[in-house]
Amino acid sequence: MTPIKEDYLKIIFELGGAKKEVSNKQISLALGIAAGSVTEMVSKLKKEKLVTHRPYHDIALTKTGLDQAILLIRKHRLWETFLANDLAFALPDIHPEAEVLEHVTSPKLLARLDKFLGYPKHCPHGGVIPDADGHFQEESYTVLAQIPDGQTVTIERFIDDHDLLIYLADIKLELETQVTVLKHEPFDGPISVTTAEGQKFNISFKAAHNIFVTDENGASLEPTKKA
Repeated sequence: MTPIKEDYLKIIFELGGAKKEVSNKQISLALGIAAGSVTEMVSKLKKEKLVTHRPYHDIALTKTGLDQAILLIRKHRLWETFLANDLAFALPDIHPEAEVLEHVTSPKLLARLDKFLGYPKHCPHGGVIPDADGHFQEESYTVLAQIPDGQTVTIERFIDDHDLLIYLADIKLELETQVTVLKHEPFDGPISVTTAEGQKFNISFKAAHNIFVTDENGASLEPTKKA
């Protein structure tokens, strides 16, 4: 399988494609790729029986696609955890290194790595790590862009994207931060949020679609605003 196809399987998984359908627009925003290119690749994945997709409907992983995505995600996020926790890599720098390492990881090495790390449940950017049997904890698929003005939420995880992680490091927005949405600027403008300490952030339209949130107590949310 080509690296680009693997990237699609991983991003569909991250967006919730193991549990529900995800939209062409969500994939386009997460990968920074034109919607037409997403449509073309999804058609290829459908022919290989890795995803399901009907015209004018959204996309989900098949059992075969999910199994492959889980293995890719498991390898990638275990290496990210090792790089961040044991080699002190900065969060924005771990993704490209893990991309290389995941392709040369044997089942034996993967099992040893998991044990060495203490069987972590989440990677440094908050994403779930499937266990050796492919099981993983439920996580939120509601993004910050879907939260209405006035609501307070907790930042749960970020999409595993190098540019996004650099952007979030620059503005110093961290996991587990509670923020209140102040305003959605019109015409795909930024979203203004504030922390309990009064720190304000203007988060770009694209970034807000790649930041997943829970309620104030860490429970999953139902989307209340169309992304």
